[in-house]
Amino acid sequence: MADTRKRSVVSFEKMDQKPELKAAFEARYPNGFSDYLNDLMQYPKPDGTSFYAVTVELPDAIYLVKINVKTDDLEDVEHWLEGEEEAENEAVAGGSVDSSDSSGETLPDDNIAQYGSGSDDE
Repeated sequence: MADTRKRSVVSFEKMDQKPELKAAFEARYPNGFSDYLNDLMQYPKPDGTSFYAVTVELPDAIYLVKINVKTDDLEDVEHWLEGEEEAENEAVAGGSVDSSDSSGETLPDDNIAQYGSGSDDE
């Protein structure tokens, strides 16, 4: 006999609107789905793109819960290989890290040996 349960696709973000589904998801993945990456499947869409989802079964329905997954594309890899990502991160963070604060004073050296007494026998 064929499975007559309702089948539906729900995004992870909108799962809160279905309390029964959210409870089943949390029971199946109590620490999140990152420990169960083998359950994450890629599904093709008619437009040629795809999405990732996990299956959650309820007594009356089977849901594909869409999970946003960032995958590397060729352009991201090329930027990383060329070091452009680091340059972009510095620009966003406001430049490179400087060892002096805004008042122009030099911050203390991180060498912890300067704080020792010189003898461990004391």
